[in-house]
Amino acid sequence: MLEAHDIEVRYDEAIAVAGVSLQVGPGAWVAVIGANGAGKTSLLRAVAGLARHRGRISLGGEDVSTLPAWQRHRRGIAYVPEGRQVFGAMTVEENLRVGGYVQPEIELRRALDTVYTLFPRLAERRRQLAATLSGGEQQMLALARALMVKPKLLLVDEISWGLMPLLVTQVFTWLAALHSEGLAILQVEQNAREVLRRADHAYVMAAGHVMLEGPAAEVARDPRILESYVG
Repeated sequence: MLEAHDIEVRYDEAIAVAGVSLQVGPGAWVAVIGANGAGKTSLLRAVAGLARHRGRISLGGEDVSTLPAWQRHRRGIAYVPEGRQVFGAMTVEENLRVGGYVQPEIELRRALDTVYTLFPRLAERRRQLAATLSGGEQQMLALARALMVKPKLLLVDEISWGLMPLLVTQVFTWLAALHSEGLAILQVEQNAREVLRRADHAYVMAAGHVMLEGPAAEVARDPRILESYVG
């Protein structure tokens, strides 16, 4: 599904991602964990086309390395950003329509029906301003907005950020349901314990490099990971 080879992201002279390679197979759930500043979000933004990068990124065998974000979006890469980043002055439905803007109106309406079925709470609040939603509801909206293009690959950045433990469990349940339907997921996450319990494969980043990778269950049992990230 996704192959990223030798990805480098720089901000002026600072190197955020230093030659990272990773893969996400069809229908796989891949986690990227590490301390703050490890380069995880920069890597995800590079895949989405939101950060300038060197290296090769392919989706389903097609090289998308030089494509802008909107063209990668059109090809099936959807992004759930850290901190939700919903448009507070717009309604729930307007936010969702922004997520599906690359589709014809008839497909957009079908996508709305689909996400309203998945998230009935959003259907109830479709005319409500996004700024008035609770934190959990805003995270639900951010996820639903990404699903509006029926993505092949879902990029998820710190989805549990700022949520109460009960809501953390809920958002991971949403992701598990999408994964069970065959959606490929690449997730950056500080909550290492929860994401390693759910994911198929994991990469551990530090200082812009991949320090460790393997099946998520094995990574979760590694003494270095237990000490540094799981506790």
